[in-house]
Amino acid sequence: MAKLGFDNNKYIEMQSKRIRERIAQFGDKLYLEFGGKLFDDYHASRVLPGFLPDTKINMLVQLKDSTEIIIAIHAGDIERNKIRNDLDIAYDREVLRLIDAFRNKGLLVSGVVVTRYRGQASVDAFAERLENLGIHVYRHYPIEGYPQNPQLIVSEDGFGKNEFVETTRPLVVVTAPGPGSGKLAVCLSQVYQEFRRGVRAGYAKFETFPIWNLPLQHPVNLAYEAATTDLDDVNMIDPFHLEAYGITTVNYNRDVEAFPVLNSMFNRIYGESPYKSPTDMGVNMVGFCISDNDVVCEAANQEIIRRYFHAACAYKRGQLNKDQVYKAEMIMNRSGLTVEDRKVAVAARARAKETGAPAMAIELTDGRMITGKTGSMVGAAAGALANALKALADIPDEIDLIAPLVLQPIRALKINHFGSENPRLHSDEFLYALSICAATNPMAELALKQLPKLRGCEAHASVILSRVDIETYRHLGLNCTCEPERESNRLFNRN
Repeated sequence: MAKLGFDNNKYIEMQSKRIRERIAQFGDKLYLEFGGKLFDDYHASRVLPGFLPDTKINMLVQLKDSTEIIIAIHAGDIERNKIRNDLDIAYDREVLRLIDAFRNKGLLVSGVVVTRYRGQASVDAFAERLENLGIHVYRHYPIEGYPQNPQLIVSEDGFGKNEFVETTRPLVVVTAPGPGSGKLAVCLSQVYQEFRRGVRAGYAKFETFPIWNLPLQHPVNLAYEAATTDLDDVNMIDPFHLEAYGITTVNYNRDVEAFPVLNSMFNRIYGESPYKSPTDMGVNMVGFCISDNDVVCEAANQEIIRRYFHAACAYKRGQLNKDQVYKAEMIMNRSGLTVEDRKVAVAARARAKETGAPAMAIELTDGRMITGKTGSMVGAAAGALANALKALADIPDEIDLIAPLVLQPIRALKINHFGSENPRLHSDEFLYALSICAATNPMAELALKQLPKLRGCEAHASVILSRVDIETYRHLGLNCTCEPERESNRLFNRN
């Protein structure tokens, strides 16, 4: 079993208490800007072993009777059909997924705010679709000079022209399908319009990373930088907090750079600013719940290396520019790490060199290293998966989990009817075949029962895997990386 370095129960208790305290500070009405992922926060669970991916949403469930949610989405992201890369779905569809997920947890969704709306037809169509589904949609408009012109912003011609979201509960969480959606502007617009209605509402920010009470160069904070190379975020000492209190805390550049402007807005809305620093705005208690710093540091270091591989592969696919790869590499170097510190990568490379073909390695949680090669029937990803399941089930290597007579019809179907040029089974196809064989083959059934044990294991391929293999490994909970090398020189491959 993997070592734990984070106390999840302590975190839920402390975080819930901290949010209640901040609500009370502002007279029982708080708009909480929620950065990062409320659901499926696998980055946090990787760098903080013991942190569960849905911890934050489960913490909010404890406050559900006093909580409602606003979802913000940038009109331009709808127009551009922006994709959330980790789930491979468009932001507009992610809004629908989030609403369903919140409702399934018993949380009230007040509505969706479309930010920086300019009358786009695609946005109107999206809004109409939501309204037809019974979801209220509100439009916020571009404000000239935002955020550098607080006099205009905090006025009837600024926030005052936005559509106001009627809320009834003490805690209003403002979240979004991704970064740059306008959550802060939605919060401040609501605070301003509440003030006009005689309600003194407050604002606070929940941002898991960087962790403000860890050192600037702590591996967890460096792993956050590595994860946000596409946003150009840089961790830095909060100079306002240091000046005000003489205490060193960590924030990131966008909040530090924007704070003087935000402070001016707060002064215009509240009559005085409730905060002396960006750190003051936050309510994050994650740093107080690390139970084993050594375990957390090792996990974060591995994440830094993984992020380098992800960036290098994304550049190879044309999804990132070279500077972002350089930044990921620089963070890795700054941490005193190299790709050789990822043991599973070393094993995959060695197996590929030995066989002269693409290979894959999986490191089990007990430290055993399992490899898979490219075969005539299955690809390297499927081969490694099969070998890992055998190892976990103590099934001898020479035993076939799936008989060739089962594999042949699948190969024929792929080539003759689906037009595939790759006869080898991908990892998902292997699992479908294995599940069918499990009905009559006890060994296959035993192997299939080992799948939950793969969650949290490390995996690495000697070439860039197909999307379907990457998705299969992700769904199984493996932390998968690839060498930034194409399997072939083909420019297009539908497999």
